[in-house]
Amino acid sequence: MTTTSSSLNGLPPSAELTSEEFRHVIGHFLSGVTVVTTTLDGERFGTTASAVTSLSLEPPMVVLCLNRASSTSRAVLEAGRFALNILNEEGGALAARFATKGSDKFDGVETTLSGTGLPLFPSALAWVEAEVSETLTVGTHTLFVGRVFRADAQPGLPLAYFRGRFGEFTP
Repeated sequence: MTTTSSSLNGLPPSAELTSEEFRHVIGHFLSGVTVVTTTLDGERFGTTASAVTSLSLEPPMVVLCLNRASSTSRAVLEAGRFALNILNEEGGALAARFATKGSDKFDGVETTLSGTGLPLFPSALAWVEAEVSETLTVGTHTLFVGRVFRADAQPGLPLAYFRGRFGEFTP
């Protein structure tokens, strides 16, 4: 992709950015990796997500973005709560597993249920449990604003996501 000087001066570019171009550029943003989980009518749902960020300390809040077509997105919307399992550096296989569609992703995966029934991975680096306080539908995704009601962490290093690949973060 070539950037013209006019687009750098605040003027709109002459051609619209394609999704492929945007994916290439935004892939250069290093992010952490989570598996978002929830339960609905006794069924567990989960998906890998890197579009997650803290929003506020007072009150404690997070933002989560999920594709509207995802069954986990629909379950979070209906259940009104979710857990963020922040993966440690050894969580690449778990992240890849929950990034797929289809069969029971939880089969053979060690989980515990939180006091509110949300699936948590004991191997995770940290956990955040939140209640959905607001949603916004934008393009193909739903943005969830969650008020955090419980969080915990253990020692370790995070799993990183960069240019379409999982890897380790070295401080």
